[in-house]
Amino acid sequence: MAEHQRIHDLPNEQKPREKMASLGAAALSNEELLAIFLRTGTKGASAIEIGRQLLRKHGGIVALARLDLRELCKEHGLGLAKACQLQAAFELGTRAARDGSSSATIDTSESIYHHLSPQLAHLSSEKLVVLTMHGNGKLIRQRELSSGSSNQTVASISEILRPVLIDQAPNFAIAHNHPSGETTPSLADKALTKSLLKSAQTMGLTFVDHIIIGRPTEGSTGYYSFLEEGHL
Repeated sequence: MAEHQRIHDLPNEQKPREKMASLGAAALSNEELLAIFLRTGTKGASAIEIGRQLLRKHGGIVALARLDLRELCKEHGLGLAKACQLQAAFELGTRAARDGSSSATIDTSESIYHHLSPQLAHLSSEKLVVLTMHGNGKLIRQRELSSGSSNQTVASISEILRPVLIDQAPNFAIAHNHPSGETTPSLADKALTKSLLKSAQTMGLTFVDHIIIGRPTEGSTGYYSFLEEGHL
Protein backbone atom coordinates (compact mmCIF):
# COMPACT_ATOMS: atom_id res chain seq x y z
CA MET A 1 0.00 0.00 0.00
CA ALA A 2 1.30 3.48 -0.81
CA GLU A 3 2.31 5.26 2.36
CA HIS A 4 -0.46 7.86 2.27
CA GLN A 5 -3.17 5.90 0.47
CA ARG A 6 -6.50 5.94 2.28
CA ILE A 7 -7.95 2.62 3.42
CA HIS A 8 -11.20 3.61 1.71
CA ASP A 9 -9.37 3.60 -1.64
CA LEU A 10 -7.86 0.12 -1.23
CA PRO A 11 -9.28 -2.96 -2.96
CA ASN A 12 -11.69 -4.80 -0.64
CA GLU A 13 -9.28 -7.72 -0.14
CA GLN A 14 -6.71 -5.30 1.30
CA LYS A 15 -9.03 -3.44 3.67
CA PRO A 16 -8.47 -4.67 7.27
CA ARG A 17 -12.15 -5.23 8.14
CA GLU A 18 -12.99 -7.00 4.89
CA LYS A 19 -9.81 -9.06 5.13
CA MET A 20 -10.70 -10.13 8.69
CA ALA A 21 -14.24 -11.03 7.63
CA SER A 22 -13.04 -13.29 4.83
CA LEU A 23 -9.81 -14.74 6.26
CA GLY A 24 -10.05 -14.31 10.05
CA ALA A 25 -8.12 -12.12 12.49
CA ALA A 26 -4.98 -14.28 12.33
CA ALA A 27 -4.48 -13.28 8.69
CA LEU A 28 -4.01 -9.61 9.58
CA SER A 29 -0.67 -7.98 10.31
CA ASN A 30 -0.15 -6.12 13.57
CA GLU A 31 -0.56 -2.76 11.87
CA GLU A 32 -3.80 -3.92 10.24
CA LEU A 33 -5.17 -5.04 13.61
CA LEU A 34 -4.24 -1.67 15.08
CA ALA A 35 -5.93 0.08 12.17
CA ILE A 36 -9.22 -1.62 13.03
CA PHE A 37 -9.08 -0.06 16.50
CA LEU A 38 -7.90 3.32 15.23
CA ARG A 39 -10.65 3.31 12.52
CA THR A 40 -9.49 6.61 10.94
CA GLY A 41 -6.15 8.09 10.09
CA THR A 42 -4.96 11.67 9.90
CA LYS A 43 -4.21 14.01 7.04
CA GLY A 44 -1.37 12.37 5.16
CA ALA A 45 -1.43 9.03 7.02
CA SER A 46 -3.93 6.18 6.96
CA ALA A 47 -4.88 4.22 10.06
CA ILE A 48 -2.62 1.40 8.83
CA GLU A 49 0.31 3.77 8.45
CA ILE A 50 -0.26 5.20 11.94
CA GLY A 51 -0.27 1.67 13.31
CA ARG A 52 2.96 0.91 11.42
CA GLN A 53 4.60 4.07 12.77
CA LEU A 54 3.63 3.17 16.35
CA LEU A 55 5.09 -0.32 16.00
CA ARG A 56 8.30 0.99 14.48
CA LYS A 57 8.74 3.69 17.10
CA HIS A 58 8.21 1.43 20.11
CA GLY A 59 9.61 -1.83 18.78
CA GLY A 60 6.47 -3.94 18.49
CA ILE A 61 3.15 -4.82 20.10
CA VAL A 62 4.60 -5.82 23.49
CA ALA A 63 6.42 -2.51 23.90
CA LEU A 64 3.33 -0.60 22.75
CA ALA A 65 1.18 -2.42 25.32
CA ARG A 66 3.58 -1.30 28.07
CA LEU A 67 2.82 2.39 27.52
CA ASP A 68 0.50 4.02 30.02
CA LEU A 69 -2.53 6.01 28.94
CA ARG A 70 -0.80 9.38 29.25
CA GLU A 71 2.01 8.26 26.94
CA LEU A 72 -0.41 6.78 24.40
CA CYS A 73 -2.43 9.99 24.27
CA LYS A 74 0.67 11.87 23.10
CA GLU A 75 1.17 9.65 20.07
CA HIS A 76 0.41 11.10 16.65
CA GLY A 77 -3.04 10.13 15.46
CA LEU A 78 -4.36 8.86 18.79
CA GLY A 79 -5.77 11.15 21.46
CA LEU A 80 -7.71 10.07 24.53
CA ALA A 81 -10.50 8.07 22.88
CA LYS A 82 -8.27 5.94 20.66
CA ALA A 83 -5.66 5.51 23.39
CA CYS A 84 -8.38 4.19 25.71
CA GLN A 85 -9.55 1.77 23.02
CA LEU A 86 -6.03 0.40 22.60
CA GLN A 87 -5.48 -0.02 26.34
CA ALA A 88 -8.84 -1.77 26.63
CA ALA A 89 -7.82 -4.16 23.85
CA PHE A 90 -4.52 -4.99 25.53
CA GLU A 91 -6.22 -5.55 28.88
CA LEU A 92 -8.87 -7.80 27.33
CA GLY A 93 -6.10 -9.88 25.77
CA THR A 94 -4.39 -10.22 29.13
CA ARG A 95 -7.60 -11.26 30.87
CA ALA A 96 -8.49 -13.74 28.14
CA ALA A 97 -5.09 -15.38 28.49
CA ARG A 98 -5.49 -15.58 32.28
CA ASP A 99 -9.08 -16.81 32.33
CA GLY A 100 -8.59 -19.26 29.48
CA SER A 101 -5.85 -21.09 31.37
CA SER A 102 -7.49 -21.17 34.80
CA SER A 103 -7.60 -24.99 34.79
CA ALA A 104 -4.25 -25.46 33.11
CA THR A 105 -1.72 -28.12 33.96
CA ILE A 106 1.53 -26.32 34.73
CA ASP A 107 3.90 -29.08 35.73
CA THR A 108 7.04 -27.80 33.98
CA SER A 109 9.01 -24.55 34.08
CA GLU A 110 8.24 -23.93 30.43
CA SER A 111 4.50 -24.41 30.95
CA ILE A 112 4.53 -21.93 33.84
CA TYR A 113 6.27 -19.42 31.59
CA HIS A 114 3.77 -19.89 28.75
CA HIS A 115 0.89 -19.61 31.22
CA LEU A 116 2.07 -16.29 32.66
CA SER A 117 4.01 -14.60 29.87
CA PRO A 118 0.92 -13.11 28.11
CA GLN A 119 -0.06 -11.52 31.42
CA LEU A 120 3.30 -10.26 32.66
CA ALA A 121 5.82 -9.83 29.84
CA HIS A 122 4.46 -6.47 28.63
CA LEU A 123 4.14 -4.77 32.04
CA SER A 124 6.17 -1.66 32.86
CA SER A 125 6.50 -2.51 36.58
CA GLU A 126 7.32 -5.73 38.40
CA LYS A 127 4.54 -8.00 39.63
CA LEU A 128 4.89 -11.12 41.76
CA VAL A 129 2.43 -13.97 41.19
CA VAL A 130 1.86 -17.05 43.35
CA LEU A 131 0.50 -20.20 41.70
CA THR A 132 -0.95 -22.89 43.96
CA MET A 133 -1.24 -26.39 42.49
CA HIS A 134 -2.47 -29.88 43.10
CA GLY A 135 0.10 -32.64 43.29
CA ASN A 136 -0.53 -33.49 39.62
CA GLY A 137 0.33 -29.97 38.45
CA LYS A 138 -3.25 -28.74 37.95
CA LEU A 139 -3.61 -25.10 38.84
CA ILE A 140 -5.71 -24.37 41.92
CA ARG A 141 -5.49 -20.61 41.95
CA GLN A 142 -3.37 -17.74 40.74
CA ARG A 143 -2.84 -14.65 42.88
CA GLU A 144 -1.09 -11.40 42.14
CA LEU A 145 0.68 -10.81 45.41
CA SER A 146 2.47 -7.54 44.91
CA SER A 147 3.31 -4.81 42.48
CA GLY A 148 6.54 -2.92 42.63
CA SER A 149 8.62 -0.39 40.78
CA SER A 150 10.20 -0.81 37.37
CA ASN A 151 12.86 -3.07 38.87
CA GLN A 152 11.69 -4.40 42.23
CA THR A 153 8.78 -6.21 43.86
CA VAL A 154 8.14 -6.35 47.57
CA ALA A 155 6.81 -9.48 49.31
CA SER A 156 7.71 -11.36 52.46
CA ILE A 157 8.00 -15.11 52.88
CA SER A 158 4.86 -15.20 55.02
CA GLU A 159 2.87 -13.25 52.39
CA ILE A 160 3.92 -15.74 49.73
CA LEU A 161 3.12 -18.83 51.80
CA ARG A 162 -0.21 -17.58 53.16
CA PRO A 163 -2.22 -18.32 49.97
CA VAL A 164 -0.52 -21.71 49.70
CA LEU A 165 -1.77 -22.61 53.18
CA ILE A 166 -5.23 -21.12 52.54
CA ASP A 167 -5.61 -23.27 49.41
CA GLN A 168 -4.18 -26.29 51.23
CA ALA A 169 -1.95 -26.74 48.21
CA PRO A 170 0.86 -29.30 48.32
CA ASN A 171 2.72 -27.57 45.49
CA PHE A 172 3.30 -23.96 44.57
CA ALA A 173 5.40 -21.78 42.32
CA ILE A 174 6.12 -18.08 42.11
CA ALA A 175 6.93 -15.88 39.16
CA HIS A 176 7.71 -12.27 38.54
CA ASN A 177 8.53 -10.19 35.50
CA HIS A 178 11.52 -8.03 34.68
CA PRO A 179 10.22 -5.03 32.70
CA SER A 180 13.63 -4.61 31.07
CA GLY A 181 13.16 -7.97 29.36
CA GLU A 182 16.42 -9.24 30.88
CA THR A 183 15.94 -12.46 32.87
CA THR A 184 19.14 -12.60 34.92
CA PRO A 185 18.15 -12.91 38.61
CA SER A 186 19.17 -10.15 40.98
CA LEU A 187 20.77 -10.75 44.35
CA ALA A 188 17.36 -10.06 45.91
CA ASP A 189 15.75 -12.68 43.63
CA LYS A 190 18.33 -15.25 44.70
CA ALA A 191 17.96 -14.44 48.39
CA LEU A 192 14.16 -14.65 48.23
CA THR A 193 14.29 -18.02 46.47
CA LYS A 194 16.75 -19.47 48.97
CA SER A 195 14.73 -18.32 51.99
CA LEU A 196 11.44 -19.45 50.47
CA LEU A 197 12.82 -22.92 49.71
CA LYS A 198 14.02 -23.34 53.29
CA SER A 199 10.63 -22.28 54.70
CA ALA A 200 8.70 -24.52 52.28
CA GLN A 201 10.81 -27.55 53.22
CA THR A 202 10.24 -26.87 56.91
CA MET A 203 6.48 -26.83 56.30
CA GLY A 204 6.43 -29.91 54.07
CA LEU A 205 5.49 -27.96 50.93
CA THR A 206 6.88 -28.48 47.45
CA PHE A 207 8.33 -25.29 45.99
CA VAL A 208 8.07 -26.14 42.29
CA ASP A 209 9.92 -23.20 40.75
CA HIS A 210 10.62 -19.50 40.70
CA ILE A 211 10.31 -18.13 37.17
CA ILE A 212 11.59 -14.75 36.02
CA ILE A 213 9.70 -13.61 32.92
CA GLY A 214 11.36 -11.38 30.38
CA ARG A 215 11.17 -11.29 26.61
CA PRO A 216 12.59 -13.82 24.15
CA THR A 217 15.66 -12.79 22.19
CA GLU A 218 18.01 -14.62 19.87
CA GLY A 219 19.59 -17.33 22.03
CA SER A 220 17.24 -16.69 24.98
CA THR A 221 13.98 -18.43 25.85
CA GLY A 222 12.49 -15.37 27.52
CA TYR A 223 12.53 -16.76 31.05
CA TYR A 224 14.85 -17.86 33.85
CA SER A 225 13.99 -20.93 35.91
CA PHE A 226 15.62 -21.46 39.28
CA LEU A 227 14.70 -25.14 38.97
CA GLU A 228 16.24 -25.58 35.53
CA GLU A 229 19.38 -23.78 36.68
CA GLY A 230 19.79 -26.18 39.58
CA HIS A 231 18.90 -23.84 42.44
CA LEU A 232 15.81 -25.73 43.64
